[in-house]
Amino acid sequence: MFLTINDLNKQFIDQNDITNTVLQDINLNVEQGEFISILGPSGCGKSTLLSIVAGLTSATSGQINVDGHSISKPGKDRGVVFQEPALFPWLTVKENVIFPLKKEMSKSEAITHAKKYLKMVQLTNYLDHYPHELSGGMQQRVAIARALAMDPTLLLMDEPFGALDEQTRSRLHTQLESIWRDTKKTILFVTHSITESIKLSDRIIVMGTQPGVILTDIKVDIPRPREDHKQEMIEIEEHVMQYLKKEIDKVVSGEL
Repeated sequence: MFLTINDLNKQFIDQNDITNTVLQDINLNVEQGEFISILGPSGCGKSTLLSIVAGLTSATSGQINVDGHSISKPGKDRGVVFQEPALFPWLTVKENVIFPLKKEMSKSEAITHAKKYLKMVQLTNYLDHYPHELSGGMQQRVAIARALAMDPTLLLMDEPFGALDEQTRSRLHTQLESIWRDTKKTILFVTHSITESIKLSDRIIVMGTQPGVILTDIKVDIPRPREDHKQEMIEIEEHVMQYLKKEIDKVVSGEL
């Protein structure tokens, strides 16, 4: 098994010295090359789980192994793409992608490497543009190219398309799916969108909240491209909603 998460728990103590459990007894196995979506209501710990796998946040207990190695800190084997592109505004597109490669290879090698992945996200005509000259979708494509340029074995994506309009999201879904097929990367993808998870994933991990737990693991056994199989997508969406409705109601009632 490529990624294993065993008995993972995450707690924190608030300002009133009350212990809050964010994640409870999380167990997950992922095969190499799988595209896994993590879906659930706000506050269920999706992003926290991704952050722990990235090594950016420590777990209270439990163990994570990636390709046979225990995870406790960030590493170049895991690339992370956040909801906001987090590009350096004073660097060009090419320079943003090259930046994390400086310690790994010569400048000429880094430039060749960057161009390879910028071509993959269809941005070769924008190498010398600055982030403010790009649309939100284009900026996110730069962030994806930067993560891929490090050649991680595991790509972690935290709602990367959440802030984009529907048309842009749809185009990037197609592009990401193509990149995934070409690179054979293992992807862990956090989303709030049921449709997005069904369109992209091999499996959907549905999480509940208060505390964050895994409710079910749904295999999306629909041929690609998924848009050609609307009825099957609707059936899986209804299946997912059976689990999510109670959790969403829990979140809403807690905010009233």
